[in-house]
Amino acid sequence: MNKTFTANTVRVADNGLLRETPRQRYLSLDVLRGMTIALMIVVNTPGSWQNIYAPFEHSPWHGFTITDLVFPTFLFVVGNAMSFSMRKFEKQDESAFLKKVFTRTALIFLIGLFLNAFPFVYRTDSGSLALIDFSDVRIMGVLQRIALCYGIAALVVHYFKVKGAVVFSVLALLTYWAIMYFFGSQPDPYSLEANAALKFDLLFIASENLYHGYGIPFDPEGLLSTLPAIVNVIGGFLAGLFIQRQGNNSNTVMKLAVAGIVLALVALLWDMVFPINKPIWTSSYVLYTVGIDLVVLAVLMLIIEVAGSKGWTYFFEVFGRNPLFIYAMSGVIIEMLGLIRVGDVGLSRWIYQHAFEPWLAPKNASLLFAICYMLLLWCIGYWMDRKKVYVKV
Repeated sequence: MNKTFTANTVRVADNGLLRETPRQRYLSLDVLRGMTIALMIVVNTPGSWQNIYAPFEHSPWHGFTITDLVFPTFLFVVGNAMSFSMRKFEKQDESAFLKKVFTRTALIFLIGLFLNAFPFVYRTDSGSLALIDFSDVRIMGVLQRIALCYGIAALVVHYFKVKGAVVFSVLALLTYWAIMYFFGSQPDPYSLEANAALKFDLLFIASENLYHGYGIPFDPEGLLSTLPAIVNVIGGFLAGLFIQRQGNNSNTVMKLAVAGIVLALVALLWDMVFPINKPIWTSSYVLYTVGIDLVVLAVLMLIIEVAGSKGWTYFFEVFGRNPLFIYAMSGVIIEMLGLIRVGDVGLSRWIYQHAFEPWLAPKNASLLFAICYMLLLWCIGYWMDRKKVYVKV
């Protein structure tokens, strides 16, 4: 029997984070989502943060690596799946639509906040466990941004339809550029210390509740920079709608690829004045990542839907069928392993030091640890799929 947990547990089906199986759904979407989850786990859990191959690191500020594609692809897939799921809202009254959108938005946001606080304790210098200071918990994060982008994009495409969504996207990207330029501090309004996104976030969020990984309180998933990120979701939505209307054929594949290349080229031109930058989620970064996602999706459709080569896809389907749960577990498990002490180090560090470091070069050891951890989570996903357990909101 198919065990699908619903609203009061953790359900996120229609926002694209989790797999559904309506007749119109195409396999390429599940594979793209699964590939994104797999890469996310690899880049988020290296054996050593001091030993990482360059492609598996985020660009420190301006610039782009393959790792910088992971999060916007999450958002693109959310929108892509939303183009299928939004159909069911057409026959519902407005109150039912709004209730579903706001409920899902709130649940995803709260799950993200929960993960920011987990495991609620930390190791002191003496090695004992102490309760965290909940007043210092980071407010924003990956799931929080996904929640807000999903919620706003759903409202935009529902009320303003396709043309309105396109107009909204153009205005959002241009408005964000203007805000960042005119309200950032000169002479470099796009720097870490001077950008308007930081200034805006500090108006609403205390500095101790922001991300501190950049050396100063600054949140790469902050409030203002969520505005252009909504366009990543809308881009995925428009791509999904286009595929539904045109069909899974070589002509559709070609048009998606051409559109992706054009967007990427426009982004590279825009980069000259508004640099491609993930931490502040610049408008050029949005166009660049949507462009790449369109090309990747076109290639997957060519291989899977047009050529019919599907024998290799199941590995990624496993991740794509329980992505929210697997994403959450990837953080929960590594945090718990870190709390368990073996001597004076956490269990995860002890495993890395004894099973990987002794026989591999540092970067290879770090990467293999990440791959093995990803495969562990795949095994969990595989077991759930075989038991037909799908965690949804």
